[in-house]
Amino acid sequence: MDSDRELEELRRKRMEEMQRAQGQEQAEEEQKNAQEAERARKQQILRQILDIAARERLANVRLVRPDVAENVENQLIQLYGMGRINRVISDDEIKQILGRMTETKRETHIERR
Repeated sequence: MDSDRELEELRRKRMEEMQRAQGQEQAEEEQKNAQEAERARKQQILRQILDIAARERLANVRLVRPDVAENVENQLIQLYGMGRINRVISDDEIKQILGRMTETKRETHIERR
């Protein structure tokens, strides 16, 4: 009789673990889908406000400095959302924006011991 209860308890615990794991997988899948949808939304906006050369330049910058490219894209999308961008941005303008973003270079100090 005790072994039946123990077996039933083990089955119940295992079922709970499986349900938790399944719930976690679903949450991860939903998060992945949400991130993909956000990425698609951002790309759609960038296609509207950047000309082809500007998009290519940002793609090249992303290869070397993904943080800078992400920052520029986020700022452009934010400005677009606020209605402050109402025309297509050219490659020269992206160069200027990138120049301003990377003006403040970090100094590296090497200390000798």
